[in-house]
Amino acid sequence: MKRPSWDSYFLEIASVIAGRSTCLRRKVGAILVKDKRLLTTGYNGAPAGLKHCLEIGCLRQVKNIPSGERHELCRGLHAEQNAIIQAALHGVSIKGADLYCTHHPCSLCSKMLINSGVEKVILKEGYPDELAQQLFKEAEIQVVTIT
Repeated sequence: MKRPSWDSYFLEIASVIAGRSTCLRRKVGAILVKDKRLLTTGYNGAPAGLKHCLEIGCLRQVKNIPSGERHELCRGLHAEQNAIIQAALHGVSIKGADLYCTHHPCSLCSKMLINSGVEKVILKEGYPDELAQQLFKEAEIQVVTIT
């Protein structure tokens, strides 16, 4: 068996983490890594202690909201947001870290990642949010898609 590259290794971990997602539309996993060490993880789902969409349904589905639009009409946090929040809760600096994510971050998460000092984003799949791509380009954050 061939040993996986670091990027493949961390993307596989992000994919496993996505399995914890409680979103009915898209399962997303994210990890923040620095110096080849996993710092924090996150998956998309409702805030701690609140009912998940698996239990009560999806407002975005009911209102037929397309992907990449009206992020505020969702009870869930995004995987990237949860990874950043975990770092804050546990006092872990993510400045200079890389994000490994199953999907391209949305524009809201992109802004948070830029301000958090993330230097590179490695992902498996795209996401229909052109502003997010523009923000990363302007911030000179490298985005790499590995299939």
